[in-house]
Amino acid sequence: MTADADTQATTLQGADLSVTVQDGVGLLEMRRPPANYFDEALIGQIVDAARALDDDPGCRALVLASEGKHFCAGANFGDGGGFTEDRVAVSERLYRRAAELFEIRTPIVAAVQGAAVGGGLGLACAADFRVADVNSRFVANFALLGFHQGFGLSVTLPELVGRQVAADMLLTGRVVRGEEAHRTGLVDRLSAPGGQRAAAVEWARSLAAAAPLAVRSIRATLRSGLLGRVREALEHELSEQARLWATRDCAEGIAANLERRTPVFRGE
Repeated sequence: MTADADTQATTLQGADLSVTVQDGVGLLEMRRPPANYFDEALIGQIVDAARALDDDPGCRALVLASEGKHFCAGANFGDGGGFTEDRVAVSERLYRRAAELFEIRTPIVAAVQGAAVGGGLGLACAADFRVADVNSRFVANFALLGFHQGFGLSVTLPELVGRQVAADMLLTGRVVRGEEAHRTGLVDRLSAPGGQRAAAVEWARSLAAAAPLAVRSIRATLRSGLLGRVREALEHELSEQARLWATRDCAEGIAANLERRTPVFRGE
C-alpha cells in the first residue's frame, strides 16, 4: 500500500488473523472465536503482520482486535494449550515471539471485548493503549491455576496500574471489570457497550493524523528500556513457570479450571 492510497482498504484474510489497512490504520483481527486462544503460531502471525505494517508508509497506527465473544483467553489448557511437546520448550519459543511485539515501532490500540485472561491479558498489556467497556473483564488468574504469570506481565501490569494493584490482581486472580480497570489505568478509555472496536479505530485514526516521525520518536522515548525489561522478565517468568508446572498444585489448578470447580491447593 502506498502513502497516497490511505483512503483505500487493503485486506489480507487468514484462518487465524485478518489484516486490513484503511485510512492510515492497520486492523489486526484474531479469528479464533469465541475465546481466541493463542499459541505460538497465532502470536507469530500477529508479530509478523505488525512488523510488515511497520514498513508500510500507508499505515501509521494499529488496532489489535478479535472476532467473537472474548478478546483472548490465553492458552487453551483444555486441549493442552498447543503444548504437544515439552511445555517449557514451546513456551520459550512463544515468549520469544511475544517479546518481538515490544519491538514494533507503530503505536497499537487494543480493543478488548469480553474477557482478557492470563496470557490474553498479557497480550492486551503489550499494546500502547486499551479500549474496553463496562462489561469487559481482565483476569490474571495464574495463582488460581497454580503457576507464575507470563507474557511479560511482571513488567507491563505494574507499569500500567502500579505495584499494589498489580500484586492484588496477580496474587488473588480476581476478576477486574471495565469500570475498575479504567479507574486503575489498565483501560485507557471506556466505550459504550460493544463499541470498543469503533472507539479504538477512531483513536488510532487520531494517532495516524499526527506527524508520523514525531509519533514514533516520542513513543520510542516513552518506551525506552521496556523491551530489555520485558525480555529479562520473560526469562524469569519461564523459569518459575517450569518449576511450578511440575507441582501437584498446578495440576489441581488446571483441572479445577477445566472442571469449573474451586481448586483445593495443598502447597505441594
